[in-house]
Formats: sequence, C-alpha cells, structure tokens
Amino acid sequence: MKNLKFTGLLLLILLLLPEMAQSQCAMCRAVLESEANQSTAKGINDGILYLMIFPYLLIGGVGYFIYRSRKNKSKSV
Repeated sequence: MKNLKFTGLLLLILLLLPEMAQSQCAMCRAVLESEANQSTAKGINDGILYLMIFPYLLIGGVGYFIYRSRKNKSKSV
C-alpha cells in the first residue's frame, strides 16, 4: 500500500510538471528551434504531451479492471 501511494504521488508530480518532459523528436526540435516564433515550439511540445496521455490512461484503465476482477474472484473463493 505504501508503494502504491508513492507511485501515485510520483505520477501526480510528473503530470503537474509537463515542462520537465522533452517530448519532441530531434528533427521536430531542430525545425521548431530554427524558427523565430518560440510559441509554435511550445505549442507543438504541449500537443505531443497531450497526445501521449491517452495510451497510458487506456493501459492503466485496463490494468485496473483486471486487478479489480482478480480481487473480486479471490474474495468469492
């Protein structure tokens, strides 16, 4: 239970600090940094981070339902 709380806290910190993540590939970063408009680079980076969230949410949801179904089976046996 303690490990689960630590993992949840770490996940929350990482989700609240997306500027720490460097999600652009090297080619995207080079093209966007060569432009004078830095807001475009920030927008692309934020968009990539936004799109990365959904696969993790789906995998986490499936994992949670598997965990819950196994927990319910063990209680009924």
